[in-house]
Amino acid sequence: MTISTTKKVRLALAPRWAASLAVGLLALTGCGGDSGGGESAEEYPSETIEVMAPADPGGGYDQTARSIARSLSEGGVIETGSEVYNVPGASGTAGLTQFVGENAGNPHQLMVIGKILVGAIQQTDAQVSLADTTPIARLTAEYDAIVVPAASEYETLEQLMDAFEADPGSIAWGGGSVGGVDQILVAQLADAVGVEPSEINYIPYSGGGELTPAILSGDVAAAASGLAEFQDQIDAGEMRLLAVSSEEPIEGIDAPTIIDAGYDVSIANWRGLVAPPEISDEQRDAVISMVEEMHATEEWQETLTANNWDDFLLTGDEFGEYLEAEDENITQTLTDLGIIE
Repeated sequence: MTISTTKKVRLALAPRWAASLAVGLLALTGCGGDSGGGESAEEYPSETIEVMAPADPGGGYDQTARSIARSLSEGGVIETGSEVYNVPGASGTAGLTQFVGENAGNPHQLMVIGKILVGAIQQTDAQVSLADTTPIARLTAEYDAIVVPAASEYETLEQLMDAFEADPGSIAWGGGSVGGVDQILVAQLADAVGVEPSEINYIPYSGGGELTPAILSGDVAAAASGLAEFQDQIDAGEMRLLAVSSEEPIEGIDAPTIIDAGYDVSIANWRGLVAPPEISDEQRDAVISMVEEMHATEEWQETLTANNWDDFLLTGDEFGEYLEAEDENITQTLTDLGIIE
């Protein structure tokens, strides 16, 4: 598996545009062979699978993309190899815009998406949406962790929430992008203790690579983000885990749920994969088949366990319907919280 950077993506733009243009010209002239545009399941994949993480390295999108690429290659699902590249910016919508605009008809391109991106699309000037992609699979569900620096005065969630209720602005909360799962969780915690959304001091970070040092340095008093993003620092004693956002206790995690700590709040993030627009039904089915085969590998199942990710598989049309429902629900939630109008 090859790990690439944003710089590599920028250098590769011209060839990808050229490839898309060539496909378009062939289609217009009728000189492309099979007009069905299908690559059979037996032939797929015939090229390297490239997986975009629409965020900086170190965060949940990045972890998921690299886990998928590793499981495809090391799990023996594909022989063509896999690559991961990062396109940060605009809460994931920069990557989405690039993905849709440059890869139409290419089933060897995949992009990691999640609940965060659904909300981000509502808040930015993105010219594309998830409706412009081809739904492939929902793969994981992950719960947020509430953490503080190891030296923090707050030893329990109750102590943190008491300080938050008494003086909301004094608690700088760190988390992921604006309007994402982390901010929604903090807003729900605020609501649980009667703090107005406008009083929340929330500082968004584009990925775990930025958020982690902000916590360790004390730039934020507390943070909410995916448990897997903090696990190494928790294990090393550099962060204190106060609670998790699951409805039930997580096996092997020495922390209460937020509900058990006394606040009726829970939330789960999910992540999955989409392909570009304009791939054929046969190509879509081949991609889904590849992902389902990856899902069954020992490598992927070990990844789920290691990262405390719940297995949340849903594919094809059912995933597409799920995305439509999520769009409606998240739009309503963000409106209710005053994050969007």
